[in-house]
Amino acid sequence: MSEAVLRAEWPAPGGVQAFTTLRHGAGRSIVPFDAFNLGLRSGDDLDAVARNRAELIERFALPSAPRWLRQVHGTHVAIEPGHDEPEADAAVTRTPGTVLAILTADCMPVVFASRDGDELGAAHAGWRGLAGGVLEATLDAMRTPREHIVAWLGPAAGPQSYEIGREVYDAFVSHASAAAAAFVPTREGHWRVDLYALARQRLARAGVMDVHGGAFDTIGDARFFSHRRDQRTGRMATIAWMAP
Repeated sequence: MSEAVLRAEWPAPGGVQAFTTLRHGAGRSIVPFDAFNLGLRSGDDLDAVARNRAELIERFALPSAPRWLRQVHGTHVAIEPGHDEPEADAAVTRTPGTVLAILTADCMPVVFASRDGDELGAAHAGWRGLAGGVLEATLDAMRTPREHIVAWLGPAAGPQSYEIGREVYDAFVSHASAAAAAFVPTREGHWRVDLYALARQRLARAGVMDVHGGAFDTIGDARFFSHRRDQRTGRMATIAWMAP
């Protein structure tokens, strides 16, 4: 079981579970979506994805079917999402047994939990969503005071591999000059960017200091799906819930 997921390493309150699925170790999708693709809109066979999603629930004994989102790189937060896949890039629940789900393949999944284990949030933070304020929007949707929230940064494109252009650089540095520290010049008009550092900066400004994770690189690590590396590829799911 362990080879199919990466468990979150963070001081989550008792009863809170979080993990990110890996590319292999489960699932039935074939090349180039092999094998544990959970994204319906990735171009994979829909029946294969449905089987993979059913396996996710059974293999990891999820307390309910995940609340999938129709992610659009925006900042809308679905509060207590149902099973109708609302258009949103983050979700918040206060209901034990509700399973939040974020799909990624280089973007950064972020999970938030209240220290008392009564509230949970999850966000899809690619560079557009991160610059647009999806993390702050998720925190705004939570009732828990910022100082009582712990966060985990799931696997994303890492600073050693993720090269971007001026549009991305300007989106962050124009918002806060301190963001420049997360960019390393590579060639004219291009930088390597540390999404994890940018997320930590923004969370700190928002009042969340207890932040964990951020040590993986989906582009350079073949355990993960990576759109930047492979173009046509599947999606991992970051899954989180409070025990019923």
